[in-house]
Amino acid sequence: MTEGRASFPIEPWALTEVGLDHASLAVHESVFSLANGHIGMRGSFEEGEPVAVPGTYLNGFYEQRPLPYAEVGYGFPEQGQTVVNVTDGKLIRLLVKDSPLDLNYGEIIDHRRTLDLRGGVLRRATEWRSPGGRTVRITSTRLVSLVRRSVAAIQYQVEVTDDLGDLYVSLQSDLLANETAGQSSVDGDPRAAAALAEPLECELAVGRGRRAVLVHRTKRSRLRVAAGMDHVIEIPDTSTEDLEASGDLARYALAARIPPHGVLTLTKYLAYGWSSRRSAPAVRDQVEGALATAKLAGFQRLLREQRELLDQHWEDADVEIEGDDELQQAVRVGMFHLLQAGLRGERQPIPAKGLTGPGYDGHTFWDTETYVLPVLTYTAPQAVRDALRWRHSILDKARERARVLGMQGAAFPWRTIRGEETSGYWPAGTAAFHINADIADAVVRYFNATLDDDFDRDFGTELLVETARLWASLGHFDTEHGFRIDGVTGPDEYTAVVDNNVYTNLMAQRNLREAAAAARRQPDVAGRLEVSEDEVETWLRAASLMAVPYDTRRGVHMQSDGFTHHEEWDFENTPRSDYPLLLHYPYFDIYRKQVTKQADLVMALHLRGDAFTLEEKIADFAYYEARTTRDSSLSASQQAVVAAETGHLQLAYDYWAEVALTDLQNLHLNSGHGLHIASLAGAWTVAVAGFGGMRDHNGELAFAPRLPPRITRLCFRMVYRGRKLTVTVEPARATYRLVDGDPLDIRHHGRQVTVDHEDVVLDIPAPPDVEPVSQPPGCEPRRRTRSRSTPAVRPSAKDSERLS
Repeated sequence: MTEGRASFPIEPWALTEVGLDHASLAVHESVFSLANGHIGMRGSFEEGEPVAVPGTYLNGFYEQRPLPYAEVGYGFPEQGQTVVNVTDGKLIRLLVKDSPLDLNYGEIIDHRRTLDLRGGVLRRATEWRSPGGRTVRITSTRLVSLVRRSVAAIQYQVEVTDDLGDLYVSLQSDLLANETAGQSSVDGDPRAAAALAEPLECELAVGRGRRAVLVHRTKRSRLRVAAGMDHVIEIPDTSTEDLEASGDLARYALAARIPPHGVLTLTKYLAYGWSSRRSAPAVRDQVEGALATAKLAGFQRLLREQRELLDQHWEDADVEIEGDDELQQAVRVGMFHLLQAGLRGERQPIPAKGLTGPGYDGHTFWDTETYVLPVLTYTAPQAVRDALRWRHSILDKARERARVLGMQGAAFPWRTIRGEETSGYWPAGTAAFHINADIADAVVRYFNATLDDDFDRDFGTELLVETARLWASLGHFDTEHGFRIDGVTGPDEYTAVVDNNVYTNLMAQRNLREAAAAARRQPDVAGRLEVSEDEVETWLRAASLMAVPYDTRRGVHMQSDGFTHHEEWDFENTPRSDYPLLLHYPYFDIYRKQVTKQADLVMALHLRGDAFTLEEKIADFAYYEARTTRDSSLSASQQAVVAAETGHLQLAYDYWAEVALTDLQNLHLNSGHGLHIASLAGAWTVAVAGFGGMRDHNGELAFAPRLPPRITRLCFRMVYRGRKLTVTVEPARATYRLVDGDPLDIRHHGRQVTVDHEDVVLDIPAPPDVEPVSQPPGCEPRRRTRSRSTPAVRPSAKDSERLS
């Protein structure tokens, strides 16, 4: 599968493909994906060809596969999990007289597809002349319902646009399991999903009238999936129809005669459901019920519901940017896909690629809690509650994993779909214990932003307690250095299995303190979990004595013990073609040098900014900026946030563009495998936490906004404790206003103010006066000033262990 660099016209509320670019086909399938957190459908054509990866995915639905090791070790996971391309319901094949509509053949007179960010649909219009000389215009509208979790729909129209007499056409509307079209991986690219050959076994196939349902089961994980379709047709002339359903295929066939300039309309309703426990008849009935109600509502009702939900979402969460129309479009596209990834997950994880492709095997990582949930906390908090309830639902598996590792509490998996650890590379997987603190951080942020007492009692406190117990057993008290956490891997996987990673230690420190506060806030829960006062005091003592390595000679924090004493990486003699480094140099060499894959200590400056002075942030950022390769798409957003805070506004702006355009311009050359959901979330984070200066330390909402030179106005909306807040940033002043809710106390550049329904207008102080910083040669921000014909792109891997 070849991945080109996509190009889209700049529009404020849409993303449009004009013409057919075969080189960017896979990327377009990803960016035109529709999802709702439960169902995900890639933007492949209804006719099935041309196609790169046709994927349809259900959140949490996977197949098992063995994890082979050349040498086994205690505690190594034995089974991997890979997302399954389930039954494809997008297929509507068209035969124009005797020619199949395939955009690889015939003549494309006009073609465009548009992702409508307000309507939440994918619209397509194609005028095509067949090899036999007949001309038709195909229009379709595709929807995955954000309101009805199990439902999707497609309205497909065929119009005869020539005057050559009646045209006979045939439509075949399919449900197809074990689809073989397209390739799910790239030869030689270990980032792609593991290929699965025919993972589904048919258990049930039923059809009547225009409705059919297929029920399948995976061969190893034994999960059961049902897919159903039903149809409504509007025909200008005579027609015949037929339905068959057996094995891996259900097909509704329609043959019709269309007069010149006549229009045939087929509306296809789809429903999906899966279960690990329910019987085949039960999941079939569930799907048939969803189909019945969707068909009763009708396609126009589904469209209205979608638009109404999105109108409310944009009212609560939009980001307006003046001065950069391309960035405006990219940020909204990112926010739309972020909402699609998590809104209706309902106690399922949010994968690193969402439901847009098979990349990273469909796994969820720490990306969810550290990148995605902070955005949803302030824009769609119910989705955060559901995602954290999923983490709570796998607590028993995390407790068992901790027991295997000889620890107390819970050790959450580094990568998973259903809760078991599936990382085959332990230095970047098992040793990356910071995921525990990342989950705790998301719990604390959600509770502080919502004051959801029921969640705190039923789920949150237990998550905080069990993650704190892991730190208490993983670390140890040292008379000379306080409380140490040794032998871990922080966010930077180029420095693996280290002692006292600052990010890990500071996030664990917050975890320990918040667990103590939660145990005292919820004494009944603490009693059920047998939390003693001695245990709480141990947590608080460990937090107060947490080791935070600092290099007094260089005046910077060490990313981990001894990091600043390592040999420097020879960036000057590293060719650009050798990035990412992990694909060209042995790990042992990378691990012992001062080179970082992604923001690590810099991330601590953001997420634990309350633990640093501004002077420390300025010095630390400059030091690590010169040693960070950004071989991970997770890096640029964190670097942008801290660059903005430390006065490097133009650099922050350059990183912002890189973050927002990661997938739209395929900057890492792998967007065809699915979108980088964390990077899409990062576009909002840079706007709000970077140039809006929003921080939420210790349950206090604070802002320190500043704009880069090109941006003349930034306005963002967020929800907080039942209130709706609008923040407008201009070069010299910021305006705060409550749209709804009681007055709210915030801080503006350190000054406490109360915001109500009248504008509160405050001056913006000048940024710190700082020296310019530099990046390693070849690792500068991917600026847009370069010609698109020679894009400044280089392949990037997300996490080293994800390459295994």
